[in-house]
Amino acid sequence: MLGLMQDWPLTVDKILDHAADWHANREVVTRSVEGPIVRITYGEIRDRAKRLSNALLGFGVRPGDRVATLAWNSARHIEAWYAIMGIGAVCHTLNPRLFADQLCYIINHAQDRIIFTDLTFVPFLIENRHRLPTVERIIVLTDADHLRTVAIEGALEGALASESLIDENGGDCAWGGFNEQTACGLCYTSGTTGHPKGVLYSHRSNFLHTLVTLQSDVMGLSVRDTVLAVVPMFHANAWGLTFSCPAVGAKLVMPGPKMDGASIHELLETEGVTFSAAVPTVWQMLLAHMRETKATLTTLKRVVIGGSAVPEAIIRAFHDDYGVEVVHAWGMTETSPLGTLSTPTPEIAALSFDEQMPYKLKQGRPPVGVQLKLTDDHGGLKPRDGTSFGRLKIRGPFIAGEYFKGEGGGILDDDGYFDTGDVATIDPVGYMQITDRAKDVIKSGGEWISSIEIENIAAGHPKAFLAAVIGVTHPKWDERPLLLVKLKDGETAEPAEFLHFLDGKIAKWWMPDDVVFVDDIPLGATGKIDKKLIRQRFEGYLLPTATARVI
Repeated sequence: MLGLMQDWPLTVDKILDHAADWHANREVVTRSVEGPIVRITYGEIRDRAKRLSNALLGFGVRPGDRVATLAWNSARHIEAWYAIMGIGAVCHTLNPRLFADQLCYIINHAQDRIIFTDLTFVPFLIENRHRLPTVERIIVLTDADHLRTVAIEGALEGALASESLIDENGGDCAWGGFNEQTACGLCYTSGTTGHPKGVLYSHRSNFLHTLVTLQSDVMGLSVRDTVLAVVPMFHANAWGLTFSCPAVGAKLVMPGPKMDGASIHELLETEGVTFSAAVPTVWQMLLAHMRETKATLTTLKRVVIGGSAVPEAIIRAFHDDYGVEVVHAWGMTETSPLGTLSTPTPEIAALSFDEQMPYKLKQGRPPVGVQLKLTDDHGGLKPRDGTSFGRLKIRGPFIAGEYFKGEGGGILDDDGYFDTGDVATIDPVGYMQITDRAKDVIKSGGEWISSIEIENIAAGHPKAFLAAVIGVTHPKWDERPLLLVKLKDGETAEPAEFLHFLDGKIAKWWMPDDVVFVDDIPLGATGKIDKKLIRQRFEGYLLPTATARVI
């Protein structure tokens, strides 16, 4: 027997419709690529997005066609999103931090027909236009006057200004009306091994993910919030914020291309931001700026930090110096992206701040709709005892079931779980903690060492700006940890200072065999430490403990 409720497909156009119908005058504020701060409302965004939809229909875009965006966080970018998705086309977000060869591969693999782009990325498109045979036209997210200033006439044949298209088209456009399983968005993985792979979100998966993010134990957003979306829209849908904020009518602040500490602080204060989300490196820049300028935070209450493990020093600085709560999160492109958050249980919340810290440093518990398990390399279940390492696997209605065009073959186990590629523990309270990527874990003497845990502690040293740990070949132990440290400007240090700092905080046999001070610790396209590049740079490195091979 089936239920007798209304058939109301969960398509994301309904999210913006809700915002425009019930929160029409709520602002979306953008630091524009052209420079000025621009203010617009949800009501205006819907009207403008529908005009862009009509332009796309006029260009022959049909359901299932891929339309790409190569842009910073802005209201214009949001308009392009909903314009594409509302007519059943697939919004393909491009990460501008990838290399040109990677971007061209992704555009061609997706067979993008149209690209919406910011002025910033016009030079890339001019240089590589001949390598993109499926792209029929370029729409630049600006007005006609600014389009002319980049002198692209002829160099980027047929390029159009989005503002001109909005002026030329009417706002009467029917959105939705298709199956909720219709493809909605396409986002490629960062491609740390092999070619990037496409994760194809459905309208239903994005809608359900939105509802989950609004839970109090997840992001807990409401109409009373002002949200600064620092995490880029090309990183797994800005962690869902461009759906979650209009879903509740929260004021949305978009930083555009300027994400340095001073620019972020200015928006936090001038717009009265209460909530924000970003990777740790952004918050390190903000905190450094605030220490230098003795600035304060007067309205910010909560920040969600993910993308890589959060150092204790960041959590303490936000709490002790500014009274801001940090919620540690984990997810990935394949999980839409939120998988777990470190919001406290009643028992954890009753503890002192110092007693809560071990739990705050973990990636947290899954919300409803997400199931986790740990297995050994043969698929056997590992216990939730907080010490047993295992491969982290996940399933749920907004978790990838396969990659676009079948890349990589079957990606689920016999029980329908996706192998994240992470190694983790889960404690008896239900808190999951990533101990490493499977390819990054250090295998020493038959045991595993967590590079992430050592990094996080080392990054808390007063002189450290960034820290990274890799495994280096050792003749006796197979691998031993090497600690790389980028010091804060003006600081000098000796290796012994960091080894002493780690002493007592990690197991003796986890202690790095060497400490190297470096001018740069490379970050990948998603803001994470690029271990692959570090390993290439230190290939053949001889540890001081690596004497003649033991027979």
